[in-house]
Amino acid sequence: MKKVMTTVCALILLCMPFISGTAAAAIADRIVAVIGNEVVLQSELDERVLMTHMQYPESKGDKTIPEKVLNSLIDQKVILAKAKIDSTGIDDAALEGIVGERMKVLASRFSSREEMESKFGKSSLVIRRELRQEIKNQQLIESLRRKKLAGVTVTHEEAMAFFEANKSRLPVIPEGVSVSQILKYPDVSAESRSGAKAMIGNVQAELKGGADFGALAKKYSQDPGSAQLGGDLGYVQKGELIQSFENAAYGLKEGQVSDIVETRYGFHLIQLLNKEVNSLHVRHILIAFDRSRSDAAGTIGQLRSIRADVLAGKATFAEMAGKYSDDPVSARLGGAILSASSKNVFQLSTLRPQLREVIGTLKQSGDISEPVKVDPPQGDSFYAIFRLNEKIGAHQLNPRQDYALLEEIVLENKRQRLYEEWLQELRKEVTVRKSDV
Repeated sequence: MKKVMTTVCALILLCMPFISGTAAAAIADRIVAVIGNEVVLQSELDERVLMTHMQYPESKGDKTIPEKVLNSLIDQKVILAKAKIDSTGIDDAALEGIVGERMKVLASRFSSREEMESKFGKSSLVIRRELRQEIKNQQLIESLRRKKLAGVTVTHEEAMAFFEANKSRLPVIPEGVSVSQILKYPDVSAESRSGAKAMIGNVQAELKGGADFGALAKKYSQDPGSAQLGGDLGYVQKGELIQSFENAAYGLKEGQVSDIVETRYGFHLIQLLNKEVNSLHVRHILIAFDRSRSDAAGTIGQLRSIRADVLAGKATFAEMAGKYSDDPVSARLGGAILSASSKNVFQLSTLRPQLREVIGTLKQSGDISEPVKVDPPQGDSFYAIFRLNEKIGAHQLNPRQDYALLEEIVLENKRQRLYEEWLQELRKEVTVRKSDV
């Protein structure tokens, strides 16, 4: 049960002080707030309100938005002015990736760079620099908030007291399901494998000839999520990568590049940037397999055989998932599909239509679907069978069924209260004056 102010603060931190030179000239500036040695001008407030309305059209009818935006601006400036923030925790590569994506979205609204620059009354380089600083400020504040509240916990007594005081206002939990899967990608043809192997061999030769890894990733890598970041995958927790990729990465020294590594996606060259006990910072170059000529019939047959063995009691679904599933995360959990809930329960309404339809055919716990082809929004198609672990009807949130969710609500409520108390303490150290808006 997050407070409204949390959402508003998050929205405002996403905004940028963008406005055209023409529009800025039309605003009669006045000071609407003073925070220590800094001020908030009417033009800055108007820009933030405008950006909020652009990003969230439903906010246009809310007459309290200017006041909420101003309060969030004041809080941001107070934190940045008074809190001791260590900026070394910011991942510059990830930051540049976010800035790049935001700039793409912004540029897509205009027919040309010139039109965008004319509208904002500043060059694209200045726009990018201001955007980068704003996002960095946002990350710094969020990092500090997490650090400040890291040790906050709630007791069973606190959770139950909150429940008793707020039971009539707690949400109705929609119908939900817990589901496991065994996922298989069709085998690729020999021609596809040999073609990809030849291409990655050529990239490896360029790398050995002295070419820059990041430049080669941008030029050749077929991983759309990382190619334009020089192949950078950021920090990845141990166990989240495909086993062959992870094994190769952990075997490297910092800065070292692997030999050619094969996964179900294709062939990779991997460079280790940093290694910790339970995480890796790596970048890679991927030459993907062409799956247009894959063995779908063989994959369906294998899944049907697995299903038959489970239903006959020859093995459990969890055992088969651990042995055969191509999804490393759910395979380690016996096929269980992760959700934010500790019981891994999904609301039916949140599932994609195809999966919702498949799950709808399963009537009781233990039922297993026939193999189905799944076409995800991104990535390659695959085949899978699904097991219904549990079906939970719609009900009012209660501690017996939903204690983990109740605890999460109470914890977030407590964190927000402590965060606001901390902000009030910071405000006492800074002179804050504001005008009516």
